[in-house]
Amino acid sequence: MTQLKEIGVAVLGFGTVGAGVVETLQKNGELLAERLGLRLVLRGVADLDLDTDRGVAVDRALLTNDAKSLIERDDVDVVAELIGGTGAARDLILQALKLGKPVVTANKKLLAEHGREIHTVAEENGTELLYEASVGGGIPIVKALREGLAANRIESLYGILNGTCNYILTRMEEEHLPFDEVLSAAQAAGYAEAEPSLDIDGHDTAHKAAVLASLAYGCIVPLDKVQVSGIRGMAAADIAYAAEMGYRIKLLAIIRGGADGVEVSVQPTLVEHRHPLATVSGVYNAVLVHGDIVGTTLYYGRGAGRAATASAVVADLADAALNLRAGGRRRDLSGVHARTPVVFREPGGIVARHYVRFSMKDQPGTLAKVAAVLGAHGIGIDSVMQQEAPADAEYVPVIFVTGKAAERALADALKEIEALDGVIDRAPVRYRIEDSD
Repeated sequence: MTQLKEIGVAVLGFGTVGAGVVETLQKNGELLAERLGLRLVLRGVADLDLDTDRGVAVDRALLTNDAKSLIERDDVDVVAELIGGTGAARDLILQALKLGKPVVTANKKLLAEHGREIHTVAEENGTELLYEASVGGGIPIVKALREGLAANRIESLYGILNGTCNYILTRMEEEHLPFDEVLSAAQAAGYAEAEPSLDIDGHDTAHKAAVLASLAYGCIVPLDKVQVSGIRGMAAADIAYAAEMGYRIKLLAIIRGGADGVEVSVQPTLVEHRHPLATVSGVYNAVLVHGDIVGTTLYYGRGAGRAATASAVVADLADAALNLRAGGRRRDLSGVHARTPVVFREPGGIVARHYVRFSMKDQPGTLAKVAAVLGAHGIGIDSVMQQEAPADAEYVPVIFVTGKAAERALADALKEIEALDGVIDRAPVRYRIEDSD
């Protein structure tokens, strides 16, 4: 029997995902060897904590606190960075790339904030960076954009990319629960961090959106060009009102190209019940991509977790190993070679329909005053819905659905409405609407 070529793997970070990668290599190592015609061999695992039980048995001789020395070893061919963050992880990735060793990472924050530097170093040293696990867990969306849809201009991409937020919104709708109660339950179940800001304020989704947009449009996306709004403090009433109107609220990453530039935004958005993303519930993720040739394609699955993310990491390790056997990289993955400069739309210029809820004084003429201000700013009204309130209530909830309008025009109109005397008693609530094609 022919001896299979061995590709040495170093795993940096022995947390949830790192342990999942080690477990996957142990469980399906022979299957991978049969499929690849080579063998992925674990050479070492680096972590500062080598004593905590990770639920996977590893030879103690493979464990080390010295990640730098592990990377430098001659028998290590590929490095998997699973530490996270932008400190030590960045330094170790750059070290491996400068040695000409391919790096696999799940670190979307690092890619979003330092992608240009890292891709440049990989390019200069004739090696590659693979990052399927950085977006969508086990969903192969990076490979789809990089390879499967290579013949297409990407016209739009809509994604549910954060399982924590999707879990919270799903339970709020299905069980009619307030935001704070569901967030606490998510934390208790391990779906949300003790400090949940990265998720519920939309920044985790923004990092992923930047990664996907870079693949879709061949450029590094500056995070300051991403409009970001999260779901913190969302009112259960708005979820109920949206449902009554035939919509669900989802935290969406929205990436759209057009003659006036590329939009990259993250915001709670109303989608019709018949929209493909409306049925994505719980901790699941999904990405809807529209290409000019293929049309619409949908990618769905678990967006996080030990097993799903490990699946994507090991798939990238397999790609890197095959490329090494073939004598180099399969292709440039830098996403920085757009032929023409990419212009990003400023948030104020983005045009969409909107759901706007006013707490409006219950007296004749107030609705007309609000409508007049919207009209003066060129904002049409598609529908108005007044909700029931106690008979003695001074202010009542009134929902406007606007026609398509620029964000800046709507913001100016709402500011003017807030200044009207005796019309509303608090800041309006507004969310974007994305209708099915």
